Amino acid sequence: MAKNFTPHRIAFYIGVVAVWQIVAMSGVWPENIFPSPFEVAEDLVYGASDGSLFYGIVTSMWRLSIGLAIAIAGGVVLGIFMARIEVVNQTVGSLVLGLQSIPSIAWVPLAILWFGLTDGGIIFVTAIGAIFAVTINTYTGVKNIDPHFIEAARNMGAKGSQLIISVLIPAAFPYMISGFKQGWAFAWRGVIGAEILFSFLGLGFLLNAGRSLNDVSQVIAIMLVIMGIGLVIDSVIFQRLEHKVMSRWGLR
Repeated sequence: MAKNFTPHRIAFYIGVVAVWQIVAMSGVWPENIFPSPFEVAEDLVYGASDGSLFYGIVTSMWRLSIGLAIAIAGGVVLGIFMARIEVVNQTVGSLVLGLQSIPSIAWVPLAILWFGLTDGGIIFVTAIGAIFAVTINTYTGVKNIDPHFIEAARNMGAKGSQLIISVLIPAAFPYMISGFKQGWAFAWRGVIGAEILFSFLGLGFLLNAGRSLNDVSQVIAIMLVIMGIGLVIDSVIFQRLEHKVMSRWGLR
């Protein structure tokens, strides 16, 4: 995490805020179109003081956690089956490649029809947006395992679930981490996009509420929160985990 707050990076963001303030003060655009950083900060303080910001963050993170957990569990299982059973790869694998091309937001109408305007619909969009990235990376990881390594494990008595848990998953884990990281990014976009269209609490709801009220300050404030959460989770969880795994496997 400390690497993300180098003097150069801090100076850069200070410069961005300074330029933002100068442009806002120049009057090129009216305040209701281009608010200053101070106005956006005031909106963040207001949202924090009345609890709406905290509740929105907790709600979005709760949906994200469930959706991503489903995507990781389902993607790992499906990826292993695709890699180990050729019939599954030739059939389900082609379907996975096709479904991966569908943006998360395109699943929202189907989610509304299936689940209604509920948490279940948002979690569905979140999970479906992430599962294919996890599946494909898991498949690639298992496929790249040296066959002699698997054969040696079998000769030592490893088979079935023991082979999967003790050999396949550890050996494919560097690829799987990349899948988790991609899946998290897709899931985060999916949950925010679904909340905007569902208009059902969460950060996406607050974003859409700002649009409905023509409150550009609120829209920018929530966008900054969404971006900030993304940066923190990526650096605190996924970058550290990726570095640890890659170092252990001697890949960096």
